[in-house]
Parts: sequence; structure tokens; C-alpha cells
Amino acid sequence: MTVSAANVTRRDFLTLISAGGLLSHAQPIQAEPAIEAKSAAPFWVDVNVYLSRWPFRRLRDDTPDALASMLRSKGITQAWTGSFDGVFHKDIGAVNRRLSEACAQHGDGLFIPFGSINPLLPQWQDELHLCAEKYQMPGIRLHPNYHGYDLKEARFQELLQRAAERNLIVQLCGWLEDPRTQHPQMRVPTVNLAPLGDLAASTAGLRLVLLNGVNSAAGKAQAELLNLPNVYCDIAQLESSEGVSKLLATTTAEHLLFGSYSPMFYFDSARLKLAESVLTPQQEQAIRFGTAHTLLPA
Repeated sequence: MTVSAANVTRRDFLTLISAGGLLSHAQPIQAEPAIEAKSAAPFWVDVNVYLSRWPFRRLRDDTPDALASMLRSKGITQAWTGSFDGVFHKDIGAVNRRLSEACAQHGDGLFIPFGSINPLLPQWQDELHLCAEKYQMPGIRLHPNYHGYDLKEARFQELLQRAAERNLIVQLCGWLEDPRTQHPQMRVPTVNLAPLGDLAASTAGLRLVLLNGVNSAAGKAQAELLNLPNVYCDIAQLESSEGVSKLLATTTAEHLLFGSYSPMFYFDSARLKLAESVLTPQQEQAIRFGTAHTLLPA
């Protein structure tokens, strides 16, 4: 039995689980000995990956083929992928078209495109339609701080509602670059996530994933967000030793996703966050791929 994880939908995933075939027919991931994973899950989803070039410096593995090769070598079977061009380019339509084409042409099904949407641009609703219908993307990726709006903006609220109606996962990136390395003429603040609680709770059908939005296991507002049934976060920016274990004191593994923020961050930094934390096999499986698969369209 051969399974292509990059094309597995939630329905396929649940079918495999119920048939008992998920673990018995898959080859275990060969992890690097220094940070060996605690389990040999056949699927490993990275929900925080970018294609294209970061404009302020060259990054290692910042071409599609190099990035795909690196992620495959680490055991990643599916990568939810946005575009750095979507952060800086005004022609969002061209960005999303190139992203869709690059994901189809490189990685042999590894890259799953998440289109960029800027609700301040004209006809953003049409671009949302194209992401869902023409490009068949499972979700979109938002960068409010770089696009210049706060989360109280009425058009942002409309965007969440329209995305939910189209059954699109919404990834909201709270942070992209350490302030210490930002260009002096390009200072960008971290997104204020405070308004998200009421919005997420009141938007029917919304599935909201915070990327680079949680850097600490502490914080009442963060705990309240992650206790909502439809809010999730990745672990790429999580700091402190055993940070994942500490975060699980305020939420459950079913709200956490593996994200490496490649190629901006070193991949092994994210993998070490799992290796150093005390997790049950069920918790590790949820973070590595289980939670991600529950978010995919049925």
C-alpha cells in the first residue's frame, strides 16, 4: 500500500486510521540521531513554510528545489506554503498564481499553497474566490502588520467570514522578523492579537491558525485564545526550554501544529522543541500531523 501524504484529505486520513493501515504500511522517518524524534509517524506536516526570496538577505534553501530537498531529508511529508512575495508585492494576484504554479512544479506534491490576501486592496474578494476555486487552495495566509491594518478593521472581519464560508483555513502571521535584524527603514511591529478572541468566537465555521504568534508558554490572553475550539498555533516561535510541554499546561496538543518557519528559521530548531519536551505518543502525533489533518477540508 502506497500513500501520498501530500494529497491526503481529512477523509482519507480518517479512513486510513479506521482501517488500521496508517502505521503498519508506512516506512518510519529516519531522524537525525542528535535530535531523534520519540515516534516514527509516517506523516509529518509543516504548516509554516515560505517560497520566494526574503528581500533583505539571502536565506539558505530559498529556492523551491533546495527547500523541498531539505524538508524531505528531515522527514516532512506535507508543507503548507506561503510566499514572501505576498508580504511585499502589491500585485497579489500574480503572487498567488506564481505560488500555485511553483507548488505544482516543485517538490512532487510536498508544497500545499496558501494564498496571500490583503483586505485593503481593491477586489480582494475576487482574489479570495480564485484561491478557493481556481487554485484549489485549502487556506490563505494573512500578514496584517506588513499590509497595514489592525484586527479591528471591518474588512478584516469580513475576510474572516468570507473565508469561513468558503471552508478555507485562515493562517494569521503575527511576526516575521526579529526587530534586531529588521532594516532600519522597515520597522514592523508585532501584530496585536487581542481582538481575535471575540472575532474567532463569533465567526461560524472559522478555523484560525496563528503562525509565529506564540513565543511564550505564559499569558492569560494567549491561553484564552487557544482554549477556543477553532483557534490553533504553530510552535516555530515558541521560546524557552521544554516550551511545548509548558504550553500544554494551558491548552491541548489538538490545538498545536508543527511549524518550522523554513527557510527563515533553521528547521532543526523546531524539531528540537518536540524532542526536548516530555510528550505522550498521542500528543506528539497530534502536533506532528494529527491536528493538521483535522483542519483539512473533508
